[in-house]
Amino acid sequence: MKIGKQARREAKALFRNCLVNGLLDEGRVRKTVDDVARTKPRGYLSILSHFAHRVRLEIERRTARVESAVALPMDSQSDVQNRLTQVYGAGLTTNFAVNPGLIGSDVYDGSVEARLKALEQSF
Repeated sequence: MKIGKQARREAKALFRNCLVNGLLDEGRVRKTVDDVARTKPRGYLSILSHFAHRVRLEIERRTARVESAVALPMDSQSDVQNRLTQVYGAGLTTNFAVNPGLIGSDVYDGSVEARLKALEQSF
């Protein structure tokens, strides 16, 4: 579905109205979707599509997935979560998962810090 410029602008404005102190407010998102679906402005399907895309991206941006070879104790999970909150700010959702495949395998760090260190070592 092709989204027109006007629909994109309206979706962006609606999305900005759903942010409270820089964090997405679920109640505002629900109310916004209900209001648009009820009033059905011109191009409302495109507006809702782009709005949903922005919401999805924001949720993914504010979600951290932490994988370990064995289950982390609760105190370690709390420490990791606190450190991530310090680095990335409040409102971060942290999901912990066990991945036994990490034992004995290579782990690649795709963070900006790791890439900068690799670049520094290449000189």
